[in-house]
Amino acid sequence: MVYYFKSTALPEYGENGVSLYMGKNKEENEDLIKHAYPVDIWFHVDNLSSAHVYLRLPSGLNWENIPEALLEDIGQLTKANSIEGNKKDNVTIIYTPASNLKKNKGMATGQVGFKKDGNKMVKKVFIAKKVNAIMNRLNKTKKEAFPDLRQERLDWEREEAAIQKKASLSLNATLEHQARETYNANYQKQHAYDDLFTEDNLRHTSNQFRDENWEDDFM
Repeated sequence: MVYYFKSTALPEYGENGVSLYMGKNKEENEDLIKHAYPVDIWFHVDNLSSAHVYLRLPSGLNWENIPEALLEDIGQLTKANSIEGNKKDNVTIIYTPASNLKKNKGMATGQVGFKKDGNKMVKKVFIAKKVNAIMNRLNKTKKEAFPDLRQERLDWEREEAAIQKKASLSLNATLEHQARETYNANYQKQHAYDDLFTEDNLRHTSNQFRDENWEDDFM
């Protein structure tokens, strides 16, 4: 089972808000680790047991520019779903892209590591205390579902591949158009005076073919 929530902390995303999700238990966390979208963002209470909470990153955001209001919502949800962390003030939440999660042999069920550690790939948000108003708002959006996480991931990968292919074709068409435009501009520049030196034009401008009564008029 997966629990889904909607954060409406960012008005620009409307009533539907931003999607958050988490597993019911550590076994389901294993499936989330395996099948989360690479662009999803993983959250966990630092140094304490807690739920694995994921942000389905909306368009217009990347993991390094998540607004504070949304981080507060996710931090509150993560803290509230930690048996020990929920009882404490001054809790630190860590987060990283799901693509940075690493599962090694020998790790306990639900345990996860990072491919790259440090400030560049693992960030922190500080939650001073529980805010009931935020949790009440989030819990009103809570839904339970039994999704086929593997199939969802495969469908997402196919959609992403199609988007990337379309973008690549569009880029190639643009580059080809720009190349033709540049070639034509250079050709016209290099051959701008070609018509001035045709045989007929040279014949008309040459004194060799003037009438014997012709005179230059420079006066």
